[in-house]
Amino acid sequence: MSDHPEHILIVDDDREIRRLLQEYLTQSGYRVTDVGEGRAMRKALDEYQIDLVVLDLMLPGEDGLSLCRTLRIRSNIPVLMLTARGSEVDRIVGLEMGADDYLAKPFSPRELLARIRSVLRRAKSLPLQSVDPDVSAYRFGGWSLDVVTRNMTAADGLVVPLSGAEFRLLRVFLEHPNVVLSRDQLLELVSGRESMPFDRSVDVLIGRLRRRLNDAGKEPALIKTIRGQGYVLATRVESE
Repeated sequence: MSDHPEHILIVDDDREIRRLLQEYLTQSGYRVTDVGEGRAMRKALDEYQIDLVVLDLMLPGEDGLSLCRTLRIRSNIPVLMLTARGSEVDRIVGLEMGADDYLAKPFSPRELLARIRSVLRRAKSLPLQSVDPDVSAYRFGGWSLDVVTRNMTAADGLVVPLSGAEFRLLRVFLEHPNVVLSRDQLLELVSGRESMPFDRSVDVLIGRLRRRLNDAGKEPALIKTIRGQGYVLATRVESE
């Protein structure tokens, strides 16, 4: 590990789980902070530079899904969600809310460590550009995106709602305008899991987003294909 170990925030109301994970992750070279509910999570995020959040789904008060959605609106900090429920529906909902990976209880600390390393590695693979937490909207190519409602608005006032995956894909483009992003980078960001390698899923999602933007002609003007490299949002972006 480096001289500045990555800082993991564990959010779980089970004190024993927090203690075990803190000991295991600390021994693995990470700096660890653990809290039991949402208000304490927000306080820790304000006080520390957190590199990844391990977030339990079932929490007292505000649940993990709501916390994950709020965190994703304001930050790109990776989120690994924990839950005692392991159904496909729960996993998909968690990923739609913005979680980067999902692990059902009971789990082994060794598996959690492997997932943490994988998520951090994927996060580092993206071009470095921080998200301004004060940004509430982006303007680009005659469109605006409200990051709270996740709706786009056209120049004529038409409001276009986005799915969770479409919003996440568009926002990473808006955070990296005029930067070519590979299919692998976009796939890992949107799917949240390396174990879902659907080769054409990014292309399908790009097609959906282009149709939302009325940019689905033979030569798209906004989201352009760079042959052999990936995609680029080829327009000026302003934030407010």
